Amino acid sequence: MADASPPSPPPTPGVPLSALLARADLGLRQLAGPRADADIHWVHTSEMADPEPYLLGGELLLTAGVHLHGAAGATGASPDAATGAPPDTAAGDGAYLDGYVARTVAAGAVALGFGIAPVHDAVPAALVAACDRYGLRLLEVPRGTPFTAVESAVWEAMTEARHRELTRVSEGQRALAAAAAGPDPVPAVLRTLARRVAGWAAVTDAGGRGGLAAAGTRPPAAALTAVARLAHRVTVPGGPASAGESPADGAGRHLAAYALGGPAPDRALALTVVAPPPDPAARSVMGVAAVLLTLLTGPYAAAADGGHAAALVRLLLGERPADVAPLLQHTHWTVVHARARRGHDAPAATLAAGLGTPLIAPGADAVRALVPADRGIGPQPGWTLGVSEPVTVAGLPAGDAHAAAALRRATAGRRPLVRHRSPGIGGTGGLAALVPPAEARAHAAAVLAPLDGAPALRETLHTWLSLHGSWDRTATALSLHRNTVRQRIARTAALLDTDLDDPQVRMELWFALGALS
Repeated sequence: MADASPPSPPPTPGVPLSALLARADLGLRQLAGPRADADIHWVHTSEMADPEPYLLGGELLLTAGVHLHGAAGATGASPDAATGAPPDTAAGDGAYLDGYVARTVAAGAVALGFGIAPVHDAVPAALVAACDRYGLRLLEVPRGTPFTAVESAVWEAMTEARHRELTRVSEGQRALAAAAAGPDPVPAVLRTLARRVAGWAAVTDAGGRGGLAAAGTRPPAAALTAVARLAHRVTVPGGPASAGESPADGAGRHLAAYALGGPAPDRALALTVVAPPPDPAARSVMGVAAVLLTLLTGPYAAAADGGHAAALVRLLLGERPADVAPLLQHTHWTVVHARARRGHDAPAATLAAGLGTPLIAPGADAVRALVPADRGIGPQPGWTLGVSEPVTVAGLPAGDAHAAAALRRATAGRRPLVRHRSPGIGGTGGLAALVPPAEARAHAAAVLAPLDGAPALRETLHTWLSLHGSWDRTATALSLHRNTVRQRIARTAALLDTDLDDPQVRMELWFALGALS
């Protein structure tokens, strides 16, 4: 047998061998090997004498025993005089089957399926003995059950398992996001996480002590010692973002720790979890919880919460944005509008984590966020972004409009991120800057007066002009049918009594819309 350890199975949902044995339509029967259940991750059919180079680990290897004919010649046995086939003793005796099973086990196969007919009428007794000797599960595939039926059963079960896993991840993300949005969010997130992983979760300090909150059944002292060790490991400067070990206690539970930062550089925090060994879905849920708790306990959130709350109260009491700006700790901000891409169920909390800001507001059409202007903003997985230029607090309404327009362009162009740029070369204003703003606004108001009271027409005109008159891209950006866009533009042209095919007219209208934005 090879000295190397068997390959690890892939991190995908496996199919329990017991589920295949329970299917009456397959008629599989286990003849040898451990009776403990095991997961099948692949199915491979091979008649090679040495299948090891073709196995990844975690397979159900299927064979009809064709390669056993070659063993007869190798052992020097004579074929049966009546049938010409090698005798079972020739195929099973000696070192051949012993080596075949040893190589299959070394390659990481979970089970061997031996097909009855057309080559063999029964599973060779020596093969049964070799599988028992090396601990390889041996299944008899009966006459009338094609290997393709076994393969199809595995892939169907694997697809169902993958669907269940994705459902668990999606439900866990939604539950955690709801907990984070409610009152007392840190304990709520920990309670939700503990329920989802059937274990214990806590936010601890760098030594694994105290912590902000904990939820679930408290683990024994031995596990708490391991908690302290891993919490220190992930919170020291230069340490890993996460770490784990198993088992964490006598019950065989797994321990995981995630670095969260902390409310101050000298007060690092960690999320620690003691639970049954996690599958990929549980790991994903724990990762989402770590992102949310980073936002809820991180240095920016803790330092800014007081100032943000005070600023909000003063704004609600009628103070001017300029007077409230010093409380927000940043003089310039970037406005971001984001929309989840089709097929992505990404919670707003993950977007907040990616942008590095707790100032986020989900809406019916888009998620809006405020990001300090000194922070870089890049594409976010699963999201389409429109990003404004940096603005002062007083300029936030304009930044909001610019971010919304940028998101429309990003959606229409199927681009992950579009940034707003002020008119003119390099964003300096260009020719439009030569006209005094008050005069420009007065002229624009007069030009666009026929559209007063028709915001849908004005929005459609603005989007259509920004997309160079493209009907399809405008329809995509506004979530309209292209015929609706055509009707609105025709109505707009009639109200303005102008020819929208004239580039000079388009330019004048673009400047007018910009002056009023």
